[in-house]
Amino acid sequence: MTRFSIGKLLRVTALLGAILFLVAALALGVGAARVSVIETLFSPPAGARAEDLLRAREILIGLRLPRIVLAALVGAALSVSGATFQAVLRNPLADPYILGVSGGAALGAIAATALGLDRTTAGWALRPLAAFAGAASTIFLIFFLARLRGRVSNYPLLLTGVVVNAFFSALILFIITVADYARFQQVFFWLVGNLEPPAWPTLVALAAGLAVGLLGLCALSGRLNLLSLGEEEARALGVEVDRVKLGAILTASFVTAAAVSWSGLVGFVGLMVPHAARLLWGPDHRLLLPASALGGAAFLVAADTGARTLMAPTEMPVGIITAAIGAPFFLFLFQRQKGGHHFD
Repeated sequence: MTRFSIGKLLRVTALLGAILFLVAALALGVGAARVSVIETLFSPPAGARAEDLLRAREILIGLRLPRIVLAALVGAALSVSGATFQAVLRNPLADPYILGVSGGAALGAIAATALGLDRTTAGWALRPLAAFAGAASTIFLIFFLARLRGRVSNYPLLLTGVVVNAFFSALILFIITVADYARFQQVFFWLVGNLEPPAWPTLVALAAGLAVGLLGLCALSGRLNLLSLGEEEARALGVEVDRVKLGAILTASFVTAAAVSWSGLVGFVGLMVPHAARLLWGPDHRLLLPASALGGAAFLVAADTGARTLMAPTEMPVGIITAAIGAPFFLFLFQRQKGGHHFD
């Protein structure tokens, strides 16, 4: 394990923070409608009509900015969750989407919508809570089904996750079929990952909830380092393994559910970004988790910008972009695993 230092942490986070700011600034100025960020927000040209400025500001502040913020939040959440699952399960192929945790969260969110809970006064909170119930139930179901001879084995765990994910997708389609179809037309885009940001108050509440979850996982980073060495070694070093694993899994499930409840099934972000960060800066989770958060935020903002501009004025779900990049990446890692290559 490479040496960790506060100075290295500050340098890496400053670099990734600058990349995120640059990507977000570029995304704000790119879209189907040509709008100048500088002229609209800071230096309106002489003679510009007030209604044109108001329309341009509505595009930037009312449409693009909340979508960029949501993409950054979801990317950070999925990346840190992926890094956490990889540490707890000691499996470099673990990812909220592949394990079926995202599918469970989606099922919970869809069930809440079908029951009309999202239209109540507390709907902004009930949908993420239902998604969390689905995600947490899924991860414990997968652990139960994948238990082999008294222990959880890596590849049965992944295969169980894939099967459970397919089953949940069928349940979601069943709910859509028997419920009011007109209400769920947009769900088909949501199922492959589609960023439709909520109102600003809800977005701020989502950001606060995700911040608490991400900080909680970062607080566990030192114990995740020890846990990645193996359970027996971690116990010998004084780690309460079962408590740490439970806390990490529940927190990662909460973070995943909060993201999925507003983004849909955006796949492979939690697989690709932690591996890239690990390759660049090492496996120490005290650095890996913050780097994954910022890197995931920048990656998903860039991917969503491509999704809404590559075929403008038609928008693609961002999940198409992440799947097109992530599926070959997963196959590459799978082949490396078969060859006996593991991360530290």
